[in-house]
Amino acid sequence: MIILTLNCGSSSAKYQVFNWETRDVLAVGIVEKVTFSGSFITHIAKGKDEVVINQDCPTHTDAVELIIKTLTSKELGVINDMSVIKTVGHRVLHGGMKFTKSVIVDEAAMAAFNEVKDLGPLHNPANIMGIEAAKKVLPNVPHCAIMDTAWHQTMPPESYLYAVPNEWFEKYQARRYGFHGTSFLYTAKRAAVLLGQDPFKTNVIICHLGNGASVNAVKNGLSFDTSMGITPLEGLVMGTRSGDVDAALPFYVMRKTGMSAADVETALNKKSGLLGLTGKQDRRDIQAAAVGGDKQALLAQYIEAHRVKKYIGAYQAVLGRVDALVFTAGVGEFAWFMRNKILEGLEGIGIVYDPQKNEMSHTRNTETIISKPESKIPIYIIPTDEELVMTEDAYALTHGIYDTHTHFTYSFQSKDYVNKGRAEGLKHDLEKNPDLAKIIASPK
Repeated sequence: MIILTLNCGSSSAKYQVFNWETRDVLAVGIVEKVTFSGSFITHIAKGKDEVVINQDCPTHTDAVELIIKTLTSKELGVINDMSVIKTVGHRVLHGGMKFTKSVIVDEAAMAAFNEVKDLGPLHNPANIMGIEAAKKVLPNVPHCAIMDTAWHQTMPPESYLYAVPNEWFEKYQARRYGFHGTSFLYTAKRAAVLLGQDPFKTNVIICHLGNGASVNAVKNGLSFDTSMGITPLEGLVMGTRSGDVDAALPFYVMRKTGMSAADVETALNKKSGLLGLTGKQDRRDIQAAAVGGDKQALLAQYIEAHRVKKYIGAYQAVLGRVDALVFTAGVGEFAWFMRNKILEGLEGIGIVYDPQKNEMSHTRNTETIISKPESKIPIYIIPTDEELVMTEDAYALTHGIYDTHTHFTYSFQSKDYVNKGRAEGLKHDLEKNPDLAKIIASPK
């Protein structure tokens, strides 16, 4: 059984093709600059080199059609035709309060996604367009929606309610929702495996750090609190998002500049964060500038790290007992210099990292531990695998065996779980850096 997963953003469409029988990833890729000129697809098939093809995709339907064309190409493809795909899993950013788990997409689900579209204005419209586009191209297979917000539906009221007029919540569902749910689900379950603990007796703090970033406090295996709010704007400093600001700041700026509410919302979401502080959006450019002595670039990194530190300390207080601190996602997995800035000075709360181990950990192909032996709280770097969660949910939904994660066991919850593609990639990593073997984390 072949399962296709799609993650459609406002200007991108990411995909993965998975062979369920062999538990193997056949291909991954992304179409970028969708709806803009200069669109292109980056495609990586198993055992083949990366290929980049330029082709304009004015709509998400065009992007999905380009994906299908590439997957079935004689030269680049991994399947003969689309009939072998038996289900499609879609990432949906915002499910509001209507969904506590993944669902098969039907008319009622699509109506619900459109109802909460205002809660995820940058992502939900693209997610919906992606589903509609895929259903046109693949009309005869089940389409499943995997919600980013579902994982956080276990948060208690003290975590998700804002101290605002109660009718805002009762009438408009204004509350904290949280995001990155599939990533947190995967890393929380893997952390329990590495710790050798019952997942529902495990407390962890997970830092999902990428262009979008958030922190999750997981208590007894359930999401207890998280840094993102009603939208993904709240919380950490991100690539283009401000994260936490005084709620009065937009009104102050509007009075001073004459900007509209829409203008300020756009500025906070698309022109702030690291971009607003440095004028640069690509983290590689920011790091290069910081290394070169650019004070504003270095300051931006310290501001970003400072915000993460605050959340780690706050969530330790909220949880009481912390079994592990976890880093994941692009920055969390690769940017050792950012982890360094975040972890410096946390010895007082029992978190002691090893700078050498930290700098050594630069891979998506294995889980590592970068804490010193005397650290009361182990520090793990766990490469996330949101696509695997989506794939397993889609398979289980179409076979009638799916349930919420509290009553469902994923393959990666086994201490014997092996990701074939990553295991192969690890061999190459170890050839380049044999010392990496010293920090590989193994289940207890």
